[in-house]
Amino acid sequence: MQSQAVKYSQWVKEEAARLGFDSCGIAKADFLEEEAPRLEKWLQMNHQGKMAYMENHFDKRLDPRLLVEGARSVISLTYNYYPEQDLVSKQSYKVSKYAYGTDYHLVIKEKLREMVATLQEKIGEIQGRVFVDSAPVMERQWAAKSGLGWIGKNSLLLSKQKGSFFFLAEIISDLDLQADSPVTDHCGSCTRCIDACPTQAIPQPYVVDGSKCISYYTIELKENLPQELKNTFQDWIFGCDICQDVCPWNRFSTPHREPAFAPREFAQWSKADWHELTEEVFRKVFKDSPLKRPGFERIKNNLPTKVK
Repeated sequence: MQSQAVKYSQWVKEEAARLGFDSCGIAKADFLEEEAPRLEKWLQMNHQGKMAYMENHFDKRLDPRLLVEGARSVISLTYNYYPEQDLVSKQSYKVSKYAYGTDYHLVIKEKLREMVATLQEKIGEIQGRVFVDSAPVMERQWAAKSGLGWIGKNSLLLSKQKGSFFFLAEIISDLDLQADSPVTDHCGSCTRCIDACPTQAIPQPYVVDGSKCISYYTIELKENLPQELKNTFQDWIFGCDICQDVCPWNRFSTPHREPAFAPREFAQWSKADWHELTEEVFRKVFKDSPLKRPGFERIKNNLPTKVK
């Protein structure tokens, strides 16, 4: 006879697939014992830069039971954002692939809420919370623990079947579910991500110095970009995909099927168009877009000082 935990786990995965998630894995909600010293060392090295929020809620980052009372399972999910067409060209500035369309927080959180509502209809009252890059949850570690991939040398979750161009999301719940097993590391001797990073933000395998990352400079940094750095980011003005683009596992990436992630009109812009961008046009084009987060002034400041 099938146990309740196995039956509920199947329901969770079936519902995830119905809503368009590419993979779903489950881990027991326990203390991340192996991760604790790594996180502590990373913070001591100041790899968080000026992202002060990374220093907050240390205990909660490591123990989901402090985030959700009575938590028994962490459900991890992936949602593909690999575009049909890469917008990178010499005629325009570069925006990370995940930001071509509507903000993923809005798209995925709605799906997670629907997933929980459907499970409640089938199972009954479920205590839990949904997360999309929005709380002190170590999402890559939980995804790896639940068998969705391994954490690569660029610190991103990698999958043999799907590469790394996907969002991660979690449901931390009081449901008792059947846990999945982790997979092994398949980076081998490859160092392409380390070698390709123009700012040397990967000082050693599996460690990213966030304070040197192009994504940090173009999104997280609240003050203006230092003048001496303005022309050193290979035309990236929001985020950076270099360490993913060179990763051999991303040859298995396939285009997403999410209409909300379709590229907005900036896909046709030249470098001159970016320099001529007004705040009014910015608000219209980037409504509900990830680029709205740093805002108009910040994006304009990220532009190289001259059109090449």
